[in-house]
Amino acid sequence: MSTALTTTTESLTVAAWRDYDPEACTLPGMYLGERELTGPMGEESDRLWESGARRVRLTEPIDLAELDAPGAAERAVRGLSLVRDLTARAVLVEWKLRLSPSAADDTWRTLSHLQPPQRLEGPADATGDLRRWREGHYLCKCLWRQGPGFVQIRDRRWGDLRRFTADEPEYRHTIEALAYGAPAVSVPASVLADFTGERLVLEVGELAWWMPYRVNRWIQEAMAI
Repeated sequence: MSTALTTTTESLTVAAWRDYDPEACTLPGMYLGERELTGPMGEESDRLWESGARRVRLTEPIDLAELDAPGAAERAVRGLSLVRDLTARAVLVEWKLRLSPSAADDTWRTLSHLQPPQRLEGPADATGDLRRWREGHYLCKCLWRQGPGFVQIRDRRWGDLRRFTADEPEYRHTIEALAYGAPAVSVPASVLADFTGERLVLEVGELAWWMPYRVNRWIQEAMAI
């Protein structure tokens, strides 16, 4: 049975619009209002998309610097999951990210497949890191797909194309368990070590979170990806 965070008391408040263009968003009927997301994040992401949301603003920063408070890690994972899922649909996401000043210099790069935040705090060169993030971002930068009997991850966050392919069922099961965050101790240690070594999983407190997003159809020729 999966131990993923399918239910939670940690709500996430967002504002949503039917269009991504700021001028168009001022027109009547474009604003969808504020929404408090309290359900499973995969379902909440689907509901936002199906309601017509094409621009979504998170009202609070995603904080990866202070994770000791009760619910902080869970709240951060929910926010990251929403950004990831909406990035995969090419929805404009307006969000802010706070990293620990003691985090590794390239921590931001592990998240650089996500739509760049409006503000980045914590790193010594936060301004430069954010600029590099914005300049280097494009869709399908780090994704995973499920084939007949295998899973494959394609990762270009580091500049070159890195592939990770596995046909053992426990890899797919672990991806499913970590998709919206789960305790690191709840998944096979060997599989988690493989994913962590490839920097495909982010440790958020005691939770482990799956970073690549799922691709449903290619937006470019397969050879280009």
